[in-house]
Amino acid sequence: MKFEDVEVGDPGPGQARVRHNYIALNFIDVYFRTGRYPLALPNGLGSDAVGVVEAVGEGVDYLKPGDRVGYLMGPQGAYSQVRVMPAEVLIPLPDGVSDRTAATLMMKGMTAQYLFRQVYPLKGGETILYHAAAGGVGSIACQWARALGVTMIGTVSTDEKAAIARANGCAYTIVTKRENIVERVKEITNGKGVPVVFDSVGKDTLMDSLKCLQPRGTLVSNGTSSGSVVVDSHLLAANGSLWMTRPAMVHYIWPRAHMLDMAKELFDHVLAGRIVSDVRQEFALADAAEAHRALESRKTVGATVLIP
Repeated sequence: MKFEDVEVGDPGPGQARVRHNYIALNFIDVYFRTGRYPLALPNGLGSDAVGVVEAVGEGVDYLKPGDRVGYLMGPQGAYSQVRVMPAEVLIPLPDGVSDRTAATLMMKGMTAQYLFRQVYPLKGGETILYHAAAGGVGSIACQWARALGVTMIGTVSTDEKAAIARANGCAYTIVTKRENIVERVKEITNGKGVPVVFDSVGKDTLMDSLKCLQPRGTLVSNGTSSGSVVVDSHLLAANGSLWMTRPAMVHYIWPRAHMLDMAKELFDHVLAGRIVSDVRQEFALADAAEAHRALESRKTVGATVLIP
């Protein structure tokens, strides 16, 4: 990754020019950088940022210069100071939610929303297993689960991360370096297992996730940080006629009106104090490569941002 100076012009029809204040670091950025998700090269990187609208193009009557906005969709290229992009992906930020806070919420908070409210709608009272509970999405998911009245069992890699997850509302934590995931889940649930597992780790946790599920339970494979997952359908039958889904945000967020409703639900929790989110690590945009190294080595906790 390297800086390149490019000319950023005026927005065309349906577009807006946005100057960034904060750029969020997400694991999906690693997927694009490494080629796990195809990307035509040369290209920018980054899906998620917060900033101010500088100009709008023809036909954009729902935004104006000076509006504070964030986004998590659209073409790659958030690792930049200013860019022109489709206006339809921009989400106005409410008063009371700072740019810094919003930068930790666009991708991560909206991911928690679609996982918990759409992919497997939680109603309250469930006990669930959530991998990487102290990560960027996990930190928000812990709080959202608590707000819904859901008992979350969260896996983490260290005792420090376990303390963070519990502080965020995770009812039980499993430190994977010294505890057996399946045994602990069965112990916590009196042998029943859980109805749903949210697994963003992938290859390393697949079998444990399947073994933690109740009969006819659901594995939500929402990431593959440890490697891709290939599942023999016989495993689903052998472990209790299980369901498995690999959701993608793009299939849950459109049309725009729906995206704005998702954001409103998220921001309502934030404004009510049920979800508190802040930056835990920050890097200069020029140090994006170092930020990726920290993320991939699991040295980060919660949200990380790049400063243009």
